[in-house]
Amino acid sequence: MPDCAFRGTSRNGGTAGGVGAGVTLGLFAAWAAHDAEEVATGPRWIAARLPELRERLPSVPERVWRALEGVDAREFAVAVSGVGLVVAAAAADGHRTGGRSGFYQSTLTGFGLHGVVHLAQAAAVRGYTPGVATTPLVVLSFTLWARGRLRRAGVLRATRVREAMGGLAMAGLVTVASHAVAGRVTRRRG
Repeated sequence: MPDCAFRGTSRNGGTAGGVGAGVTLGLFAAWAAHDAEEVATGPRWIAARLPELRERLPSVPERVWRALEGVDAREFAVAVSGVGLVVAAAAADGHRTGGRSGFYQSTLTGFGLHGVVHLAQAAAVRGYTPGVATTPLVVLSFTLWARGRLRRAGVLRATRVREAMGGLAMAGLVTVASHAVAGRVTRRRG
């Protein structure tokens, strides 16, 4: 028996019967790379495209457009930081459990599916949307790679449509909540 089995790690750097830091903590790194694009481009893109989007998508409720009008770079960055706290907690829990954590796996699934949403948004506006450049390069490729590693380690939970939609809904809820909190925090201090 190799001595690494006694230390609780595998030869590939994963925890015994689980996966390593690249798969688990890598979720936070992939999220950070992706969201750096959103922080760099989001507020300016929204301000520049809002009138056109309003006209092109009349079925979107007016309250959505009003909420987007008020988002500045500082509020956007605070909101992204709030989402980052959730992703960091999920990645840490995944690392602690060798990738077995339901919280980690749901967050990974939500991260990947939110990438599909980015592609759909870009298709809907027929052009660039914040986050779409890093979606295929980072979001989707990391998600597929990490899920493959979880599967090979025997710790990937079956993802049914219901759980996948739950992960995506949770991603949306965390995003909306973080923007609500960021709006209150930055307007109070502004």
